[in-house]
Amino acid sequence: MTVTAPQSPPGDQGPGTGPDPTAPPKGSVPAPPTHLPVRRPGGGATRGDPRRNLSTLRATDVYALLGAAAASLALTWLIFDRLLPFNGALGFVVIAYALFIGVYALLVSFDEDGPAVRDRVAAVIVQSLGLVMLTVLAFVVVYTLYEGREALPHLNFYTRSMADAGPLEPLSVGGISHAIVGTLWQISIALLICIPTGLVCAVFLNEVPGGFSRFVRTIVEAMTALPSIVAGLFIYATFILSLGFGQSGLAAALAISVMMLPIIIRAADVVIRLVPGTLREASYALGTSRWRTVWHVVLPTTRSGLTTAVILGTARGVGETSPVLLTAGFTQELNTDPLHDPMVSLPLAAFKLVESPEPTYIARGFGTAAVLLTLVLVLFVAARVVGGRGPGKLTRRQEHRRVRASRRDARRFATYATTGRTPAGPASTSPASTRSTP
Repeated sequence: MTVTAPQSPPGDQGPGTGPDPTAPPKGSVPAPPTHLPVRRPGGGATRGDPRRNLSTLRATDVYALLGAAAASLALTWLIFDRLLPFNGALGFVVIAYALFIGVYALLVSFDEDGPAVRDRVAAVIVQSLGLVMLTVLAFVVVYTLYEGREALPHLNFYTRSMADAGPLEPLSVGGISHAIVGTLWQISIALLICIPTGLVCAVFLNEVPGGFSRFVRTIVEAMTALPSIVAGLFIYATFILSLGFGQSGLAAALAISVMMLPIIIRAADVVIRLVPGTLREASYALGTSRWRTVWHVVLPTTRSGLTTAVILGTARGVGETSPVLLTAGFTQELNTDPLHDPMVSLPLAAFKLVESPEPTYIARGFGTAAVLLTLVLVLFVAARVVGGRGPGKLTRRQEHRRVRASRRDARRFATYATTGRTPAGPASTSPASTRSTP
C-alpha cells in the first residue's frame, strides 16, 4: 500500500520551506552597492563626475564670433582698399556680413559636425537680423526724440492749439492740444465700435463652426492686409458723399474702426482657440448651454489675451494718417465736437507740420511724432504686461482675495466641524439653507 503525504495548497507553504524573495536569483552577479558622494562643509561633492555646463553659450562660441567678426572686417577692408575699386558704406557692410557668415561657419566646422554647423549658422543669422531690427527701432525712437527736443520742453506745446501760431512764431506760442483731443475722441469712438463687434465676431468664429464662419474668417484675414487709404475712401464715399455727412471726427473714427476691427478679431480668434477643449466639455457635462459656457468659461479664461488684442488694435488705429486725412479734414483750431467740423489727429498734425519749410513747424512736427510714438509704446507695453499672464494666472490683488476667501472658508469649516453649524454671514451657507421647504 502506498502512503501519500498531504500536500499544502499552492502559495501556502510553511515557514522556511519556500525560497527567500529577497535572495538574488541563481547565477546572477550582485550589483555593487550605491554610495552617495560625501558633501564637503563648503558645499560640493568629494567624488563623482564633474558638473556639466548646461548653458547654451560656450567660450568657443564667443571666440568663434569674435574671430569671424575680426576676420571679416579685415578681409573687407583689404578688398575695398587694396584689391578692388569698391566704395560705399552699404557695400562694405553687405560684403563684411557675408564674409562673417562664411568665416564663422568655417570656424564652427572645426569642432562640430554638419547639422551642428548649420544650426549655429542659422542661429547667428536670425539673431543678427533681430539685432538689426532692434537697432533700426532704437534709431527711429532716438532720432524722433532728438529732432523734437526743442518743442517737447515747452508746456504750451501740450496745452495750446495752433490757432494763434503762425509759421514765424517761436515755440513758446501754440501747441498740439487740438491734435491730442482729436486723437482721444476718434480712438474712443472707434473702441466703442470695435470692442463689442470684434469680440462677438471672434466668439462666433470659434463657437459656431460651419461654412459661414469659414467665409467670415477668410474675409477677416483678407481685411488684415487692407491698405489704409482704401478704408478712408470707403468711409468717404459712403458716409460723406452718399449719406451727406461732412468731414468730422466721427467719420475719421469709422475709418479707423475699419482698420482696427480685423486686427482685434484676428488676435481674439487666436486667443480663444487656445482655450482647452476639456474646459468646454466639463461645462457641457454640468448641463450648461453653449452661450453660458462662453460667458462663464471661455471669456474669463481668455481675459488677458482679449485685452491684449484690443490694445494691439488700438495701437494700429492710433497711428493711421491717410484715412483721417480723407474723412476728418484738417484744422489748426481746437474742436471738441466729433459730430461736426474737421478734427485733426496726432499723425495728421505731424504730417502737416513736417511738410512746412519753417524750422519751428518742423520742430513741432517731430515733437508731435514723439508724443504719438510715446503713446504707441505705452500701449504696446501695456499689452505686454497684461498679456504676460497666462489663462488662470492671478494678479497679486486677486491672489490676496483668494487667500482671504480660503481663510474664511477654513474658519467656517472648523466651526461647522466643532459645533455642527456655520457662523452667520454672507459667505456662510448652512446645510438647512440649501434645502427646499415644502
